[in-house]
Amino acid sequence: MTVPVVLASQLAVNPLDAQSLLVAFGVLGVGAVLFAETGLLIGFFLPGDSLLFTAGLLCTGGGQHGVRLSLGPLLVAAVFGALAGAQCGYLIGRRAGGALLARSRSRRLHDGARRAEELLARYGHAKAIVLARFVPVVRTVLNPLAGALGVPARTFAVWQVAGGLVWSAGLILAGYALGSSIPNVDRYLLPLVALIVVLSLLPLAAELYRGRGGRGRGRADEVPR
Repeated sequence: MTVPVVLASQLAVNPLDAQSLLVAFGVLGVGAVLFAETGLLIGFFLPGDSLLFTAGLLCTGGGQHGVRLSLGPLLVAAVFGALAGAQCGYLIGRRAGGALLARSRSRRLHDGARRAEELLARYGHAKAIVLARFVPVVRTVLNPLAGALGVPARTFAVWQVAGGLVWSAGLILAGYALGSSIPNVDRYLLPLVALIVVLSLLPLAAELYRGRGGRGRGRADEVPR
């Protein structure tokens, strides 16, 4: 009777809810979700930021349903999923070009592709690859887009590893630190997750602001005196 109950709970999982995914699949689910979100275009809707933060929180035993994850295995699974997924997405982009993206009818996915192209054009390969890790949807489409646009393999590998380590391990450790310092922090999980999503957009917002400031100064310099 136990096996059917477990299977039923996994089939009933909500793929948009981080805690539901963690309750159903645990540490291995984190690696699988990050691989799909960063390597496969079909994974653009998955909750990468909130999943990592919530998983770190659950390492302290501060979640519902009595779920507690182990920090070491969680970090390994998350880092592996994030890095392997990005590399897989890049290889798919090199071989399939933009064909897969062109076939998609998702407006959100195409908006993400447009933003990813803007990042690559405005900030160059290294900075764009790192920044994309912190922007939902963009981190899904930038990897195959980088492959399709011919970003050098070594450049992509170095900077996707750097960005992937900071993003995956950083959010997990942030959740773990907060859960360790605040009793019953799971009561505030929803607003905390919303805050994490907002914070994840700050690096991109800062770069966009700097970029606009630079263009404004450039136009001012062109005014004849």
